[in-house]
Amino acid sequence: MPTFIKMLRRCRYGEPIVVVSGLPRSGTSMVMKMLEAGGLSLVTDGVRSADEDNPKGYYEDERVKNLRVDQDRTWLRQCRGRAVKVISYLLKTLPADNNYKVLFMERSLKEIVASQSKMLGRRGETSDTPEEHVMELLRQDLDAARFFLRRAHFDLLELQYKEVLEHPREQARRIAAFLGRPLDVEAMARVVDAALYRNRA
Repeated sequence: MPTFIKMLRRCRYGEPIVVVSGLPRSGTSMVMKMLEAGGLSLVTDGVRSADEDNPKGYYEDERVKNLRVDQDRTWLRQCRGRAVKVISYLLKTLPADNNYKVLFMERSLKEIVASQSKMLGRRGETSDTPEEHVMELLRQDLDAARFFLRRAHFDLLELQYKEVLEHPREQARRIAAFLGRPLDVEAMARVVDAALYRNRA
């Protein structure tokens, strides 16, 4: 998007909302924790507490889950200048009367499916859907999200889950540069726990 248009949007709609997005189990909670360590204010409610699947916490806000059905989304305006987690499927519900800087996490679909299966297993649940079909549905979700992110109110930085775990300092610098914030890069890198990379393709 041309710089001039960005300036106009900034004047009209204010500071961007930082959106951490991606498929479930793609590392979005890890990036939220990095932003918190770096000094950025987060939008969370603490309703969903840490567990075996996400021992460092989920960093969610329940209002995000209702974006698809809620007509009033004006609460997002209070998120300007802060970070909120929004899964890829719900990106299309974000209204155009805000600016967004999106940190989009990407991870091997095989790893995501394996992680989701383990999560279901711990809850005593199973899925009868074949793995290949699940992966195709996930691909479709990602394609739809990437298409929507081309719109004028989004700026996008794609992050690879594996790269963040293996090179946290380098990826923290990329995030800070993209956001244009004086984030504490060293603190961001320190909170990345490679031991949590438990489902590898």
